[in-house]
Formats: sequence, C-alpha cells, structure tokens
Amino acid sequence: MADPDSRRPIASRDTGWARKLTVWLAERNVTPNGISQASMLAAAAACFAFYMAGSASGSTRIGLLLAAALCCQLRLICNLLDGMVAVEAGKGARDGPFWNEFPDRVSDILIFVGIGYGVDAPILGWTAAAFSVLTAYTRELGRASGLEADFSGPMAKPQRMALVTAAAAISIFDGFWSWPNSALIAALWAVSLGALFTSLRRARRMVRALNDQD
Repeated sequence: MADPDSRRPIASRDTGWARKLTVWLAERNVTPNGISQASMLAAAAACFAFYMAGSASGSTRIGLLLAAALCCQLRLICNLLDGMVAVEAGKGARDGPFWNEFPDRVSDILIFVGIGYGVDAPILGWTAAAFSVLTAYTRELGRASGLEADFSGPMAKPQRMALVTAAAAISIFDGFWSWPNSALIAALWAVSLGALFTSLRRARRMVRALNDQD
C-alpha cells in the first residue's frame, strides 16, 4: 500500500472528477496494482505511436502524435488514480509499493526511447530515459536513508510528461518549418539535462540533510 506521507503532492487529487472516478473504480473492484499496470500499457502505446510517427506523414503522423500525447497524459492519470484507490479507497495491497514504483520506471524508459528511435536519435532517447530513472532512484535512496521523499524539480515526472505532451502537439505543425522533429528533439535534450540537474539537486539536498542529522 502506498505510504500517504510519501506521496507526490498533486493538486488534481482534490478535484471532483478524480474523487468520483476513484469511487467508481473502487466500487468495481479495480485494484491499485491493476491501474499501475495499465500505466505501462499507456506508456507502451505512447512509445509505439512516437516511433511510428517518425516515418509517417500527413494525417497519419498527426493522428499518431495526438495518440502519443493522449497516452502520456493517460499514464499520468493512472499514476494519480492508483494512489487514490489505494489510500483514499483503502484498496492497497502488500505488494503495492512495488507496483507504485516499478511501472513508472518502465513507462519513462518506453516513452523516451520511443521518441528517440522515432526521431532517429536513439542515444538521446536512452539518455533521457536513464536520467529520468536516476531522478526516481535519488528520491528513493533518500527515503531508504530515512529522509522524506524529495519530489523537487525542475524535471520531475509531471514536468517531463508535460514537456513531451507539448512537444508532440507542436510537432503536428512540423510541415510549417524546415526542422522536422525539432520540438521532440529539443524535448529530449531538455529532459536529459533537466533530469540530470534534478538528480544532482536531490542528491545534494539528501547529503546535506543526512549531514545535518543529530
């Protein structure tokens, strides 16, 4: 079961639609683990759409990019609802901590690697994926050391997904300029550098907090 004290602060958790959907899912015995697993399916669909968009054109490319953007947001909705069904609806399981974290790492890798291969920049895609995973590792290392979870940015998971969603939307208009895939490539660079900075920032805060302990 997710630890309520170590959850990411999310404003949408207090919205009416999120609470109603949580109740609806809980009443139908949809488990938090199942929702977490569904987030990987959404990420896999985004990966496929980003990859296929790289060789597509016209309306097919537009449809694939829109599908990729939608799946990235669907992944975030799953990330929101799994914790709410676990905590607010009391449906958490003993293996919940595993399913709360593992699918997120898989999802990050799928999405960024899919973008990388789609824009013919696989190394950049893997770099973005690696540094994204590193941000989570640093956060969990802090928790394992007895500290509070550090969700600081500037390139935490919500910011990463917002960036690639925006890049997918902007890429729909690639035909209007001479740099195809420029928005997606720029997003991979921004995620790579931003996630690296975020990891180093969290590491510095963790070391400082450990040294300040009595």
